[in-house]
Amino acid sequence: MPRAKAYAATILREYHKAETELIGKAVVLTDGKAGTVEGIYLDEAHGLRLTVAGHPGKWPISTIKLAQK
Repeated sequence: MPRAKAYAATILREYHKAETELIGKAVVLTDGKAGTVEGIYLDEAHGLRLTVAGHPGKWPISTIKLAQK
C-alpha cells in the first residue's frame, strides 16, 4: 500500500500544480477555441481535461496551443 499512496500523492501534486498554472489563464486550443481556463478535471478514461469560458465541454489538456504566461 505505501507504493500506491506514493503514486496517488504524485498524481494529486501534479493535478494541483496544473490548477495553479492554468486556472484563470488565457489559452488557445488547437481547434481555434480561445478563452480563460475555468476548471481542470481528472478523467479516469481520458486523463487531464480543462474547460474554457464561453465554450461548453471539456478538452484534453494536450490541446492547448498557446497559454498566457
